Amino acid sequence: MDETDYIIVGAGSAGCVLADRLTASGRHKVTLLEAGGSDRRFYVHLPLGYGKLFYDPAVNWMYRTEPDPGLNGAQDHWPRGKILGGSSSINAMVWIRGQREDYEDWGRAAPGWGWESCLAAYRALEDNEAGADEYRGTGGPLFISANRSGLHPLVRSYLDACAEAGLPEIPDFNGARQEGAGVYQMTIKGARRNSTARAFLRPAMKRANLRVMTRALVTRVLIEQGRAVGVEYRQRGATRTLRARAEVILAGGAINSPQLLQLSGIGPGALLQDLGIPVVLDNPNVGDHLSDHQGLNYTWSMKVPTYNDELRPWWGKLRAGLQYVLGGGGPLAKSINHGGGFFRTRPDLDRPNMQLYFQAFSTLIPRSGERPLLTPDPWSGMSIGLSNCRPTSRGHIRLRTPRPEDHPVITANALSTNHDVEEMLAGVKQLRRIAAQPALAALILEELRPGPQVVTDEELIADFRARSGTVYHPSCTCRMGQDLATSVVDPGLRLHGIGGLRVIDASAFPNITSGNTNAPAILMGWMGAEAVLRDAR
Repeated sequence: MDETDYIIVGAGSAGCVLADRLTASGRHKVTLLEAGGSDRRFYVHLPLGYGKLFYDPAVNWMYRTEPDPGLNGAQDHWPRGKILGGSSSINAMVWIRGQREDYEDWGRAAPGWGWESCLAAYRALEDNEAGADEYRGTGGPLFISANRSGLHPLVRSYLDACAEAGLPEIPDFNGARQEGAGVYQMTIKGARRNSTARAFLRPAMKRANLRVMTRALVTRVLIEQGRAVGVEYRQRGATRTLRARAEVILAGGAINSPQLLQLSGIGPGALLQDLGIPVVLDNPNVGDHLSDHQGLNYTWSMKVPTYNDELRPWWGKLRAGLQYVLGGGGPLAKSINHGGGFFRTRPDLDRPNMQLYFQAFSTLIPRSGERPLLTPDPWSGMSIGLSNCRPTSRGHIRLRTPRPEDHPVITANALSTNHDVEEMLAGVKQLRRIAAQPALAALILEELRPGPQVVTDEELIADFRARSGTVYHPSCTCRMGQDLATSVVDPGLRLHGIGGLRVIDASAFPNITSGNTNAPAILMGWMGAEAVLRDAR
């Protein structure tokens, strides 16, 4: 019989951290199961190469939502990592923790997850290039680039325009305050993507007590007498069983974890019965409370060169490649979002509710099968994007069929509340306000999207319903809380009602954080490992 102490399902942002921390002492035997394959791929490690991974089924689950009324009936594309490192291997690498108040909300929902506890964990796991202070950490396993050199010259113009619009420049979005404009820290090290597979899993794989199995699709959790005792999985055409002496830990993310729970008979009872799945635990919260940030770009043609001019022609690609290979620099060595910011859409709000993304770059002309980051528009283009920080719209994840290989139903319900629509309307007006400031206005030729003809509130709303979509931060579908009536896992990330089973990933967020969600997903793995080890002791 194949046995191990701990089974981790999913080698993603949280799963790789768990594998590292649970094997560090040498006392526990851990098996990590990943449905995808190796991360040893050129475009995974090339920072700007993530555009090539956006529609690549070899590394990407390639999810699509149901037709969404809030997006004019569009089916949104939801890329999620199917690879060692999970979505940390295919994302845009921006390192944002969120706001102090987000974690104060977490602490109220789940004691032990308040700001002070989470801040201490962030400082412990980080090796921040900007140096240690009361907010940043150094010496941890995850190197964070301060991203202070090699920026496009237009970043300076953007920051000056934000200041002219009343949004001052701040040195660190993960510091004392988030409101303002600045440069994003990145999970990039030595001009290569610093995924959780690179930072946490590769060192852990040298230990004899860790086994990593790729191309292993877990089909259900085995539950006996109210306790998880192992998993069933498929690998190389065969169905196998793996038993856990201690615990089964789901770390598949906001889509895969609720899907696997439902396949295992844990979820909305009526749905499971309709699909012929025996109900082990009726909990309608499994797959519910889906939260995600929505965003879009405004785009301008420019009088000055942008990355379009560098990366569009063949000789520009050659030059950028030589810059990268010979010196580890140039546009290929970074994410496209050099700058950004956070602002309030109303002065009476107590904290920022919108995030900004600045790109000296534009991709209005689509290319089949990829996000054309390496083949931008054939003119000098610039984009400023935004996304909402704390949307009130909620969706859900539900099984479509009882077949594990079939994608679940993803109902996003984007922009389905008046609050989110009004917030987005105020937000897009701020994009134009920034572009109209002298520091940028003198460099702009014309607005291309949505275009100067889109003026009224009705026209602006129609535009963002037609053009906006996910910014790839789904969460909260197995959320933490103190009781079965409103949540899926307890503050120790143990499943309510089932022993020996935890969910440790972004699905367990009590609420979505204000900004990119990769940092808090990694935090879940770090603090979740502490909870597992504490119980083991």
